[in-house]
Amino acid sequence: MRRAVLFDLDGTLVDSAPDIAAAANRALAECGLPPRDIGRIRGYVGGGAERLIHRCLTDSLDGLAEPALFEAAHAAFFQHYAATLTASTLPYPGVVETLEALRGRGYALGCVTNKPARFTAPLLAALDLARYFDVTVAGDTLPVKKPDPAPLLHALAALGASVAASTMVGDSMADLKAARAAGTRVLCVTYGYSPNARLADHAPDGLVDRMLDILPLLEA
Repeated sequence: MRRAVLFDLDGTLVDSAPDIAAAANRALAECGLPPRDIGRIRGYVGGGAERLIHRCLTDSLDGLAEPALFEAAHAAFFQHYAATLTASTLPYPGVVETLEALRGRGYALGCVTNKPARFTAPLLAALDLARYFDVTVAGDTLPVKKPDPAPLLHALAALGASVAASTMVGDSMADLKAARAAGTRVLCVTYGYSPNARLADHAPDGLVDRMLDILPLLEA
């Protein structure tokens, strides 16, 4: 079976936090709430749009906003984010070079993200990244998201790839937990949106400072 590498999107392939934060703060303003610092919003990314909005409204990782407030903010966020999806979002250094190298070495590539499909596909297309991926699994492709392993297993099945010979590359505990549960290797980047110490405590198979640094680890 084929070898595959699966990539998270936000905080791994692209730095989307500025555009996400701008849209979230516009949504908060419409709800009469003060803006959140971009650093805090950066730490709220990774659980999908619903968790992001709950976190921004409550300014807490585990907070749950009142339903009516959530629905209003969620709708406003979707509207504002769709309008400025790639205003400031760019691939991280070394991402394109890494994807080119992996395709040249015969790896099957997939993108597995908790971002809704309505944003994932146009973002990948606008940044000319879609052409590298044989499969994309968004946050609403299946009934469950990462850290559930199902999105990873779904992607690997579509690629015809061996779980044992595949690797997940991400920046969050959701990526790490999903990979462990799916049975793949997991490499984590330090430049993303999750605290590095927390990732290191869970002993990923590699912790890299640059995307290009995954290449020798994949061949090890």
